[in-house]
Amino acid sequence: MKIKKEEITIQPGKSFRIFTPSLRNYFFWHYHPEFELVYVEAIAGIRHVGKNISSFVESDLVLIGSNVPHLNFDYGLQTEYKQIVVQFKEDFFPNTIAPTTEFADIRALFDKAYLGLSFYGQTKEQVVIKLKEIQHKNNFNSLLELFEILNIMATSSEVNQLNTEDTRIKLFMNDKIRMGTIYDYIQENYDKKPDVNAIASNVHLSTAAFCRYFKKQTNMTFTEFVNQYRITQAKTLLLKHHNVSEVVYAVGFESMSYFNKLFKSLVGETPSSFKKRVFTQVNSDI
Repeated sequence: MKIKKEEITIQPGKSFRIFTPSLRNYFFWHYHPEFELVYVEAIAGIRHVGKNISSFVESDLVLIGSNVPHLNFDYGLQTEYKQIVVQFKEDFFPNTIAPTTEFADIRALFDKAYLGLSFYGQTKEQVVIKLKEIQHKNNFNSLLELFEILNIMATSSEVNQLNTEDTRIKLFMNDKIRMGTIYDYIQENYDKKPDVNAIASNVHLSTAAFCRYFKKQTNMTFTEFVNQYRITQAKTLLLKHHNVSEVVYAVGFESMSYFNKLFKSLVGETPSSFKKRVFTQVNSDI
């Protein structure tokens, strides 16, 4: 599946669109001129924005700039999830934000959005509350609430830049390889032994050419990506009350020690510590 341009329709008389898409079984690697704010709740998932491929746990809040390629955040999720997406009218930034002096902070936020901005902590909590409220307000009040959301994000330090370089669509226009084929292969085989030679053949490249292509597109080797995908799936299983020894083999590892070492390297803590911390946090929020 090649990268697609999403055609977004926003109702007349409105500056933005807010909705709750569900595309978990559809690989939608796409871009659009409209800025987009995505909030998703799930046990664990993978985000792919520009060249950044990383994972999230429990929830994610990301602002995506104009024409930045991204994958739908619910792709491949096997557990229950909730999602809210806000798409801004194409002329929202140049006609509303850019020329208005009082929106200087928000203008700076939009200027950085081409990198993909992931928010966390109290910023995410505050924004999510307001996102849920917007859906029940009239046009005028929902727009005011949206400006409050943008100001919260614009003045926050609780943000990570997902990319370090410009990844807007102009850099992807010559891509003829079907990333969907690669993702589908990994999803179907991550718990077995994914073979780089097999997937290279599937997308009609030599193994060497495929490895160069994949590294250029994702900033990871094929093996690094597969391992990260496995660890993300491991998080999901751990939070579904599977024990560590079950998870190791369920996601395709043959060595407990290697799994523990890799998990700590990618997540920053051991599988047991991760599971205990998340469950403790969830219980304390109840």
